[in-house]
Amino acid sequence: MRTVKATAAAVTAMTVAGAAAVAAGRFASDAALKAPPGRPLPTEPRLTVHGTAAGRVTLTRALASLHPGSYGLAGNGSHAVVGPVLDSAPHPPDSVVRRLERVTHGTLEPGDKVWLTPGLHIGDPGTALGLDHTDVEIPGELGPLPAWFVPGARDTWVVMAHGLGTGREHPMNLMTFLHGLRLPVLDLAYRGDPGAPRSPDGLNHLGETEWRDLDAAVRHATAQGAARVVLYGWSTGATMALRTAAHSSVRDRISGLVLDSPVLNWEATLRALAAARRTPGPLLSLAVRAAQGRTGLYGDRVDEAAHPERLTVPALLLHGPDDLVAPWDFSRRLADRRPDLVALHTVRQAPHNAMWNADPTSYEEAVRRFLTPLM
Repeated sequence: MRTVKATAAAVTAMTVAGAAAVAAGRFASDAALKAPPGRPLPTEPRLTVHGTAAGRVTLTRALASLHPGSYGLAGNGSHAVVGPVLDSAPHPPDSVVRRLERVTHGTLEPGDKVWLTPGLHIGDPGTALGLDHTDVEIPGELGPLPAWFVPGARDTWVVMAHGLGTGREHPMNLMTFLHGLRLPVLDLAYRGDPGAPRSPDGLNHLGETEWRDLDAAVRHATAQGAARVVLYGWSTGATMALRTAAHSSVRDRISGLVLDSPVLNWEATLRALAAARRTPGPLLSLAVRAAQGRTGLYGDRVDEAAHPERLTVPALLLHGPDDLVAPWDFSRRLADRRPDLVALHTVRQAPHNAMWNADPTSYEEAVRRFLTPLM
C-alpha cells in the first residue's frame, strides 16, 4: 500500500510540475505573441526621471539610456523627444543626462517611469510633420485597415509596415525624408493595431498571417495608380514584406524591399524576448513549443520567405550587432549569400527597430542610394 501511495504521489507531482512548466512556457511565449503596439518590449527597461532643466533630462544610467542618437521618451500619459547624451553636463555616476528636444505630450516630472522608444512622433502626418495626407481604409482579409497616405509626384509608392512594440506612428520618422524624394507613402495599421481588426486568436503571428494585410495594401496601391511598390518594414513588418514579395498575387509590381531590424528567425526572437522576461534557460524551448502550438508557427513555413533563393528583387537590410531582439547574424548571412540582390547597412549601438535613431544621416543616405534606381 505504501508503494502504491508513493507512486501515486510521484505521478501527481510530475503532473503538477509538467502543468506548471507548460504554463510557464505559455507565459514566456506571450512576450512575443502578445506584444502590444506602442508598449516597450521586455528588452527595453523602465527608466526613472531624476530631474529636468532647460533642454536637459536626467535619467537612470543603463545601456538603454546611453544609446547614441535621438529617441522618443514615453511614459504613462507623457511623450518627449530626447537627443544625444550630454557627457559634459554634471550628473551623479548612476545617471545620464540627455538633451531634451521637446515634450510633445503631458509632462516629465522627477520620479516618473519612462522608456526609450524609436518613435519620435505622435499624432498623424499632418499634426506631427505638417504633411498633407489622407486617411484611407484598405479592404483587408479580416475587415477594413486604416492607413495614412502621403501623396508624392512619382509612380513608385513606398508601403510601410511597423514591427513589434511600435505602431504606425513609428514610420513617420522617415516620412519627411521620403516626401523630399517625392515618393508617395502608404503607412499601414494591420491586424491587432488600434483601429484595425483583431487577429482571430488575439495573438501576434510574427508576420506569418499579418503579411496578408500588407498584401492588401500593395493591391490598394496598384489599384490607385502605383506602377511599382517598395515595401518598407521594421522587425516583423520586415518579415511581412518578405512574405508579401514571395506570395502576393501582385508581386510583379514589387520592385524592392527595405528591411530594418528584420526578424529572419522567429525562434531566436521569441527566445530573446522570453529571456528578457527572465525566463529560465530550460524553459525557453517550452516557450518555442508553446508558440508553435498556439499559432501554428513552424520554421519551414515562416523562415522560407527569408530563404536566399526566394529573393527576386533588390533588398536593403538595415541592421546591427547590438539588436537584442532580432539577431544581426541572420541579416549578415542573407547578405553574404545573395550579394547580387542584398545590401547590408550596418548600424552599431542601436536597439531593435531603432537603426535610424542611432545614425539618421548615414541611414537616410543608404536608403536614398538604394531607392534612386527604383524610383
